[in-house]
Amino acid sequence: MACGYGPATTGGWGVSMSHGVRVERNRLRFAAGHFATFADELEPIHGHNYDVMVEVEGPLTDESWVIDFSLLKRLTREVCATLDHKFLLQMDSRVLTIRDEGSHYEVQYKAEASYRLPKHDVAALPIDNSTAERLSEYIAGELAVALGESGGPKNAGGEERDGLTRLKVTVEEMPGQSAWFALALG
Repeated sequence: MACGYGPATTGGWGVSMSHGVRVERNRLRFAAGHFATFADELEPIHGHNYDVMVEVEGPLTDESWVIDFSLLKRLTREVCATLDHKFLLQMDSRVLTIRDEGSHYEVQYKAEASYRLPKHDVAALPIDNSTAERLSEYIAGELAVALGESGGPKNAGGEERDGLTRLKVTVEEMPGQSAWFALALG
């Protein structure tokens, strides 16, 4: 092995090794509005320019890579595009009353004023709150499905190989403020 490490040199020491890749920012972002609920409060409607970072771990292909960067970036951009310039609505909220009114959603928090949101401007998400933690979990779930549908990494001959083992998605609301979700794959 070119680097001097491998099963022959590490096996006797009980060392666990893994390989991974990371793609981030650049075109892996989306701008969206939302309000989150905390304790007994509803935030005012506001927005963020979210940046997304994705890490994937797994065994190396015959050519010594984990996954094609361009595939991972494309799949991440596709998920981000579904959220870009949308209002992120937590459809599984425990404190919001959300009514589907055909062309729009009517959203009510307690006895406060309701919000009328046109459906074409809403990303109706299966989450309980539109926090960075839940957004990272949602994006990880969407990417896990997309990676499975893409067939995953292939060896030189085009045949499938052992799959990816871990996926981690970080969503940054603003510089220095982010949350992540990690998911075991396979």
